[in-house]
Amino acid sequence: MPWKVCKTMDERLKFIARLLDGEQMAPLCREFGISRKTGYKILTRYNAIGLEGLTDRSRRPYRHANQLPVQIETLIVRLKQDKPNWGAPKIQERLARLYPDVHTPAISTVHAVLDRHGLVKRRTRRRNKAQGTALSRPLQPNELWCADYKGEFMLADRRYCYPLTITDFASRYLIACEALSTTREVYAFSVFESVFKEFGLPRAIRTDNGVPFASPNSLFNLSKLSVWWLRLGIEIERIKPGHPQQNGRHERMHLTLKLEATKPAAKNFLQQQARFDDFIDGYNNERQCGDYLLSQHRPRNSNAASPLIQPRNLVATIGSFARADRLALLLFLHVEAEEFERLVAVDPALPRMRVEQKDIVGLLGDFARKTRGAL
Repeated sequence: MPWKVCKTMDERLKFIARLLDGEQMAPLCREFGISRKTGYKILTRYNAIGLEGLTDRSRRPYRHANQLPVQIETLIVRLKQDKPNWGAPKIQERLARLYPDVHTPAISTVHAVLDRHGLVKRRTRRRNKAQGTALSRPLQPNELWCADYKGEFMLADRRYCYPLTITDFASRYLIACEALSTTREVYAFSVFESVFKEFGLPRAIRTDNGVPFASPNSLFNLSKLSVWWLRLGIEIERIKPGHPQQNGRHERMHLTLKLEATKPAAKNFLQQQARFDDFIDGYNNERQCGDYLLSQHRPRNSNAASPLIQPRNLVATIGSFARADRLALLLFLHVEAEEFERLVAVDPALPRMRVEQKDIVGLLGDFARKTRGAL
């Protein structure tokens, strides 16, 4: 059996009907759960205006002590219509000069009046939504490297460890596994710099869209680390957000790393790094691939150092590019002020050019290839 729904208006009608039938006020109020004062108030309203007196009345106050006079509000709207580009501070200052004897409303009050009349333009913040890029499947070593942070874990000294891992896509060679205390890009710079000096430069690096590989608040999600890669001529590949299977080989290596080098965790960072070094040696030299067709394959057997070395300077090569390419390089690669002055000296019309931002991923790839060829 469903619950009975009681409406306030129906209860008041029943209350008045039974009063008119001759029932006493006190026991009737006790039955309906109201005070006698409320009962007499309902009866008085019914005797004054009939059934309309049983409805709920508005609780809005009759007057507002701090309400802005209608004349001033009208004047604010008129000033805004005359000067559409003026904001609340200028309109307030204008009111103070025109009517010095009248109390000038606050800037927030002027803005509230403009907003109430629909005269405020709200700016919508553009958010850069991370998107994946086109992914390649190279067959030669150093064509594509994969980089990522394995999930953090706590050491015995109650500090968190964030392993930064780098592998080669084709050979599955584990290039680096560094135990870091944070994911800040300043530590990632040192790791990649040492790796580039030892193994050379890859053609491209594949990462996810997390920090420090990407920045959610920057232009096209470019972080300082990714800009540095582009300046070195390295193309960037990014997987789609929420699709770790696009970097499946690297994630599979993380599973092996977790089972063999992190359980149980070491006492401190030095001991944990020693475990990672032993894991790198075993993974590259002793461990065989799981594929039955490649049962005799080991990562070190098919990996070789890259013939591309890290360049010392990029500025000298920019002048040979086309004007549109150089301007896009300024926009996307954040060239420093000194380099910008050199480019303007080469072509004074450069700052006035505009390039349509149609295919950012394609442009960045072109820049990386042109930079590599120029170096």
